This record gives sequence, structure tokens and C-alpha cells, in this order.
Amino acid sequence: MSSRLDDWKHWRDARVVAARAPHGPLALTGTHWLADLREGLPGVPGRWELQGSCVVLTAARHDGLEVDHTALDGSVRLCPDTAPRPSVITHGGRLLRLILREGEYAVRVYDPAAAARAAFAGIDAHPYDPAWVLPARFTRYPEARTVGVPNADGRERGLALAGTVGFTAPAAEGPPVPLTLLVGQDSDGTLSAVFADPGRGGQGFPFRFLALPAPGADGTTEADFNRAHLPPCAFADHFICPFPPPGNSLSAPVGAGERRVLRH
Repeated sequence: MSSRLDDWKHWRDARVVAARAPHGPLALTGTHWLADLREGLPGVPGRWELQGSCVVLTAARHDGLEVDHTALDGSVRLCPDTAPRPSVITHGGRLLRLILREGEYAVRVYDPAAAARAAFAGIDAHPYDPAWVLPARFTRYPEARTVGVPNADGRERGLALAGTVGFTAPAAEGPPVPLTLLVGQDSDGTLSAVFADPGRGGQGFPFRFLALPAPGADGTTEADFNRAHLPPCAFADHFICPFPPPGNSLSAPVGAGERRVLRH
């Protein structure tokens, strides 16, 4: 118990440090889809062009742009965040991150001077509760599937699902409640879920993310809801977080994990 509690405290501290980092989620001031731009990136110098399947950035040295820590004076092809070595693009203290989502490119602008960083006062969370560390079992779909879900920016995008995870959750009153989550699976085997639960009202963000360890050969894994965490769009309005897929709105409240971002 003490080891789990200590690990959770370290995780909580790391979440706060990552949130308030100079280029962390609180610093995001805009996500600009290149296909929608007509007059360049707002407040950012240079010419950003879609050329076939690539993005080319052109700027003069006096524009103050750097790519991979070298002042840009001319044109360069950029690598998005999905590449093995994404391009590092900066303008003064700002980080400009090229992202690629479902074949569309966008530039995210991270500004250490963002108002949300100055207003950040921490992440509210439930106290650690060992009752919410639950044995779980992963059941793989015969074939992976993709479902369309709304995203925080108002668009619908595909969410890849690998199977379901079943577990039994504690209840405030009465017997434990059997529940199921639809989950995706990363290349390293770890599982992930986007879920909502009832009774949050104005006391918390409407949905959360949960990561689960890679299941064993028999499908066994663990759902530690103490580490249910807020999605990036809880910290800034310019993320494109997926909403929970149909089936991931749980029937019972989850009294564990992060609840909301605190602001001054």
C-alpha cells in the first residue's frame, strides 16, 4: 500500500510539473489547420505551404524562426509529430509543433506567456483509494475497429478500438458493480480508454482518460482509477481530444482520479 501510495504521489507531482511546463498543455494558445489558412499563421512569421504530402516553411533570418536549433534563412521541409524525428520549430520563446491527424496538417503554438499558465493553481483530485485499484480482463475483438466520435474542436474523427476491459467497481451503497470499457491498444501493448461517469456535475471535467498495463496472455490487467487523468483539452481549448465512444459512459460514479484544473 505505502509503495503504491508513494508512486501515486510522485505521479501526481509529475502531472502538475508537466502541466505548468513552459511548453506544456497550459501554454497552448492555438491549433491552426494549414488547409484553412489563407494569410499565413496568425502572429507567426514565415510562409507555411502544403506541397503534396509535405509542409515547407520559408522564412528570412530576420524573421527569427529556428528549425532544429538552426536559424532559418530559406526553405525547409518539416517533419510532423508522427515522424520518428519531428522537426523542432521555435520563434523566440514559443514552440511551434507541426501535427498530422488523419492526413491533415496543423501547427500548434505553445507560448510560455499564455494566460492559462499564469492562472494555474494545480489539479484537484480525489484522495488515493486502494479500493479503486481493480483487477481487470481484456477481451480482444476478432478484428480491430474504428468508431467515429466527436472531438473537442467540434469535428468527428475515428477512434481505434482493440477490445473491451471488464472489471467490478466498488459502489457507495450495495454490492460491487460489473462494468466494461472499450479500449484502444498502443504499439507497446498498453491499453487506453476515454470514459465518462455520472454524478460529476460542476465538480469535475465531463470525461477522463485512463491507461492500463499491457495485458497478460490470459488477458489479465489492472484498472487503477486513482490514475484516471484529465485530457489535454481540460487545460487549454485548442486540443482535439476525443470524447468517450458509445459504451464508455459508465453507469456508476468513479470516486477516484483527477477531477478538474484549479485556477487562481
